Amino acid sequence: MQKVKIPVTLDPSRAAQRQLSYDGVVQLEELSRLEQVVRDQSGEIAVQIHCKNDEQGLTVVHGSIQAHLTVVCQRCNDELGLDLVQDFMYSPVKADAESDELPDNYDIVELDEDGEINLRELIEDELILAIPIVPTHNEVNCSYSEKPASFGEVDAEESKPNPFDILKQLKKDS
Repeated sequence: MQKVKIPVTLDPSRAAQRQLSYDGVVQLEELSRLEQVVRDQSGEIAVQIHCKNDEQGLTVVHGSIQAHLTVVCQRCNDELGLDLVQDFMYSPVKADAESDELPDNYDIVELDEDGEINLRELIEDELILAIPIVPTHNEVNCSYSEKPASFGEVDAEESKPNPFDILKQLKKDS
């Protein structure tokens, strides 16, 4: 299957009726919130999306995302490469609809006023959630050192007389 550019928005009910599948890429530059989290400014994110109606007649949008992102290691402040693979399964609902009837294995995605979902935001949300809260290298690979970091030489101070020694003398004299 040829890699294509993933559409920005999708009508999930129409796509599910046709059982559409998308296998393509999204450019990192198109995901502005994710760009604020990662060091990469360019790159491709591989996305597979499949739309169908399940046995209950619910519209389901499911797929997977694969990306290699570079973030900052919170232990040593060096670059840390993350290979992320994230699977998702959504059932779209209207903004004012009850979603209690949905099975637990489906996440909820709200439809906009045109009855569509924004795939860019969905992909961006999934990747942001896949990044660890505190990304760090393995301890073996991390360049963090337990030695205290000092910058420059610290001169030894000359011992100054204690200013309270005078008070001690006054106390002894009295």
